[in-house]
Amino acid sequence: MSKLLVVDDEANIRLLYSEELRDEGYAVETAGTIAEAVAKLEQDNFDLAVLDIKLKNESGIELLQKIVKERHDMPVILCSAFSCYKDDFSAWMADSYVVKSGDLTELKEEIKRVLAKKAQRRAAGL
Repeated sequence: MSKLLVVDDEANIRLLYSEELRDEGYAVETAGTIAEAVAKLEQDNFDLAVLDIKLKNESGIELLQKIVKERHDMPVILCSAFSCYKDDFSAWMADSYVVKSGDLTELKEEIKRVLAKKAQRRAAGL
């Protein structure tokens, strides 16, 4: 069972994502702030993070940079209501980018794709 970390400042989004992703068979932890996410990352190993870019007064891009630097083997999917961030080169560090929607089909497909790619790299010894 893959373990996911969902980071979003909106409690309703965290609840929706965690319930939907648990129904897909994932173990899910959530965080509402960068500090909470960092604490969870220090306590546990996650297979993938789903990260919002706009976290109240914080930047999810800063957390993305920290994850890439310290946990380079953990894929990150940016999930934002703002499609304009796709063009921001800082967002290119993420393994995928999904625009938030009430329909989580695209997010679920990207999680499966990114985890499969991670498994292929691991099997190849990369």
